[in-house]
Amino acid sequence: QVQLAESGGGLVQAGGSLRLSCTNSGRAFSTYALAWFRQAPGKERDFVSFITSSGSVTYYADSVKGRFTISRDNAKNTLFLQMNKLEPEDTAVYYCAAKVRAGSYHGADSFGSWGQGTQVIVSS
Repeated sequence: QVQLAESGGGLVQAGGSLRLSCTNSGRAFSTYALAWFRQAPGKERDFVSFITSSGSVTYYADSVKGRFTISRDNAKNTLFLQMNKLEPEDTAVYYCAAKVRAGSYHGADSFGSWGQGTQVIVSS
């Protein structure tokens, strides 16, 4: 089972970039599809991006399409989220998770092994 931990969050000005990482300390990382979600204060956890176990297929929320890029390095047990052209609306805690059950690739209920989250704050 994967055990995930996010890092790379921080404070950045609008228009800037950040690269989030999600590392696995468990087993079988390469067998899991993975995703990034985010949760702003007082809001539900929202889908950001998804990647298949091989990395060959990716999906994005409309709000980040063209600005964010998801990738993974299975040899290094690491998932990434490159975030460019950041906007204040991107401010949230970002979580990575593994797809552990059948269901939608963008539904949080399909995912488990959640990390603890990393805070991203985008100032205007």
